[in-house]
Amino acid sequence: MMKKFLVAVLFVTAGFIASQYRPTPAHAASAVSGVEAYANHCAICHGDNREGILPAFPPLQGITRQMTDQQITEIIHSGRGRMPGFPKLGQDELTALLQYLSTDDQPSAEAAKGSSSLATAGGLLFQQNCAFCHGRDAEGGESGPDLTQSRLVRRDRGGDRISEVIRNGRPEKKMPAFHFSEQEMHSLVAFIHEAEAKAVSKPGGRRGVEVADLQTGNVSAGRDYFNGEGRCSSCHSPSGDLAGIASRYEGLQLEEQMLYPREAKNHATVTLPSGEKVTGTVAYLDEFTIALRDSAGQYRSWSVNKVKYKLEARVNAHAELLGQYSDDDIHNLMAYLQTLR
Repeated sequence: MMKKFLVAVLFVTAGFIASQYRPTPAHAASAVSGVEAYANHCAICHGDNREGILPAFPPLQGITRQMTDQQITEIIHSGRGRMPGFPKLGQDELTALLQYLSTDDQPSAEAAKGSSSLATAGGLLFQQNCAFCHGRDAEGGESGPDLTQSRLVRRDRGGDRISEVIRNGRPEKKMPAFHFSEQEMHSLVAFIHEAEAKAVSKPGGRRGVEVADLQTGNVSAGRDYFNGEGRCSSCHSPSGDLAGIASRYEGLQLEEQMLYPREAKNHATVTLPSGEKVTGTVAYLDEFTIALRDSAGQYRSWSVNKVKYKLEARVNAHAELLGQYSDDDIHNLMAYLQTLR
């Protein structure tokens, strides 16, 4: 009996001692390496040192200047665009990853100002946060305009206009807001103006296209093409979907939208087994599933082997025209579209 009692006491005591040394969640999180979590899940697309792989994948250095931890967490869990989601990422690994992303392995403007010019310090920040869209030299990238040809940059005095755009972003053009200190903002403005000055000093060598370069067509001829041979009016209306388009896009961006709009939505009509027809904007389509958003905005999906559907790929009409345009057609159509403000 005494032996059994002693065994029981030892068992309870051992359990108590183990409970006192059981790691807390904070200890568990610290045991997970953020560097390892990044290497396992992120480095293949965003680079070994968070530098990005341009032009496809953006850098993550300085990402916390754009997003809060909560916003980053939502993207990690749900994904965005070509990035897959990681909904099963453990809390400890996620915490470590967030801590790693919040570190900055390049000197800030404040740290760099003692050893380099303000514009050089701004260049470091620009490479981290802006080059993915605007190019490493601010002369334009895959999705962002040439800042050295920007009217806003040219009219900027003392950084007031540039800093306002950086702080507030331009959601309508998918530019996020950034959170920089005053010193960092001054350095970014200095870099952008220095890049502008370099571009101006080499006329004829610029990569960008000025708005004036695309204003050589005939408005009347462009209107006739829109309503006639180009068949543009069969899908578009100057008082409907195109109203104000020249205020939303200008220059090369407007011409890109005209020639092959990247964000054009396809439409489809799905015929159900009952004979009911549902028409809407295509939200998803692969070899197994088709999904639409109907006129009420409701998301509806079906297995493709259980319904019939007819796809109206309106963007294909733009692709077909690429081989039919003459130079005059393009210039004239651009001249007309630039009147739709």
